[in-house]
Order: sequence, then C-alpha cells, then structure tokens
Amino acid sequence: MSTVESELTELPSEERHEYLKSLGVNESGLGNLIRETYSLLGLRTYFTSGMTAPQAAGVIHSDFEKGFIRAETVAYDDFVAAGSLAAAREKGLLRSEGKDYVVKEGDVMLFRFNV
Repeated sequence: MSTVESELTELPSEERHEYLKSLGVNESGLGNLIRETYSLLGLRTYFTSGMTAPQAAGVIHSDFEKGFIRAETVAYDDFVAAGSLAAAREKGLLRSEGKDYVVKEGDVMLFRFNV
C-alpha cells in the first residue's frame, strides 16, 4: 500500500481520484487513517475561519453562541509546539478574544459561555 500512497503524491490532484477508482477504492490509505483516527478519538473539526468568535461557537452548538463570553485562542503552530492548551497558557501563547474577534485559519479555540 505504501507504493500506492507514494504514487498518489506524484499525481496531479485531478488524476488522484481516477487512480483510486481504478484500484477499487474511494479514499487513500492516509485519508482513511486520518478519518478512522478522528473517529476512534472522538474528534471533530469545524471550519469556521472568517466568522466572529460567537458565530464560530454557534457552529458547534447554538447555546455556545447565545451565552458566549470569550474564546481562549492559540494559533495551531503554537499549540503544537507547546504540546497542550495548558502548556500554551503557561507560555503566554493563549489569547482571550471577545465577541468582535474574527476567527483566523488555524485558530485552536476553547469557548467560554454561560447559558
């Protein structure tokens, strides 16, 4: 299977789907691994860049938007380098953003709310 993954990286994106289809599969091994890992860990990803913080919170649950207080926010690269949200907080990388904050791509957010 590693040969297939290697070949996929060399193909233009429009040809990848056709190549996978010719092998009788709909998804690359890497894509399948990522999807299954998220499922196993109970993780979800929300694409919300360009929204205000309360709107982004509302994508997860309407109560988050209604009772929005603030969003504790850290850039993804800083989050990974720190190793955890707690470590990012200790290093001063965590920011407290209010209702007017516009979510940027790569933001990792913890929403504070009260309903």
